[in-house]
Amino acid sequence: MSRRIKRTNQEPRSRDERKDSRPFKARSTKKAGPRPAAKPGSKPPRFAAERTERRPPKAEAERAVPAKPVEALLPTKVQTVTVTADENNMRVDRFLEARFPGLSFSHIQRVVRKGELRVDGKRVDSKDRLEEGQSVRIPPLKLDAPKVVGELSEAAQKTLKALKEMTIYEDDDVLVLNKPAGLAVQGGSGMTRHIDQMLEVMRDSKGQKPRLVHRIDRETSGCLLIAKTRFAASHLTGAFRSRSARKVYWALVPGLPKPKQGRISTFLAKEESEDDTIMRIAQHGDEGASHAVTYYAVVETAGNKLTWVSLKPVTGRTHQLRAHMAHIGHPIVGDPKYFNIENWQLPGGLQNRLHLLARRIVIPHPRGGVIDATAPLPPHMQQSWNLLGLDASRFDPIENAPEE
Repeated sequence: MSRRIKRTNQEPRSRDERKDSRPFKARSTKKAGPRPAAKPGSKPPRFAAERTERRPPKAEAERAVPAKPVEALLPTKVQTVTVTADENNMRVDRFLEARFPGLSFSHIQRVVRKGELRVDGKRVDSKDRLEEGQSVRIPPLKLDAPKVVGELSEAAQKTLKALKEMTIYEDDDVLVLNKPAGLAVQGGSGMTRHIDQMLEVMRDSKGQKPRLVHRIDRETSGCLLIAKTRFAASHLTGAFRSRSARKVYWALVPGLPKPKQGRISTFLAKEESEDDTIMRIAQHGDEGASHAVTYYAVVETAGNKLTWVSLKPVTGRTHQLRAHMAHIGHPIVGDPKYFNIENWQLPGGLQNRLHLLARRIVIPHPRGGVIDATAPLPPHMQQSWNLLGLDASRFDPIENAPEE
């Protein structure tokens, strides 16, 4: 990751001036001080290669501000703050994370859930968005022990290496990971390792860590977009809300969908039980029902038994692709939640794992241009493609699907 911090103090010109400057140096601590700027000829940044083009003036100014001690930002009693123009449309949990670097995810969620944080005197949800000028009541907060930037433990170095190996695109603002199947994006009950937790090792000198922009299921592999700056997070989440982000998935399904290209449009609602949570096909007006639209296209078949399909979700509902393919009678191979064909036998040599890949993501870059990243087949799907004689380099007909 590239970090540039502008030096604001000049070297004293005399011995007396050096003596006078000592008390001011003593006020800064090792924990809170900014990381020194890289010297000419030094090794490249730990994670990302330096961009060769010049950053826009605004980005330079943001990165040049020295880090403040996080302890100084900690409210020890109830305080009320006003949402600024820069914080307009920011989620409540992101607002707290930005104002108080170091707050744990669980602490933020607990403060909001208990109603200790109020917006214009009302309770809010962590996903609610703030508006400029709103009044936010913030209770006393407890920061986690501050981490010393640049001093990584052996475990943290291994995590950083794992993230680097997953990386398929990176610049100063954006990171695209090829998330492996089986690794969760966010934490849950009893879950200790997930992408959001791994990103802790990438906190910068201001205490800010990269932010998740969207989610993919734990057993789905492929492209996962991460914002490295608050500026990028705002623009990328806006692109998802306006549906200017384009995602393409590959899947293996039983049988041959007819027609070979089509549109699936349903309402989906969450159905929870003690053991599991699934999305069911619902009716318009049902409680919790949301409209979901998916385009699909057959790419290649393996006899009449299995078909490689390409999928383009227009909306982004939980388990949308998995529920939609099951709805049209072609559930995704290896899906433990939605594969419901009785007496169907998995062909020999294929692994009984979810055959769903977030193949490609195309989205406007926050500073201009387009991000276009593609993920390779994961090992278990590559094995299936080899055994079935499918050619991953074939033209993907989903390119012709409409953009909604």
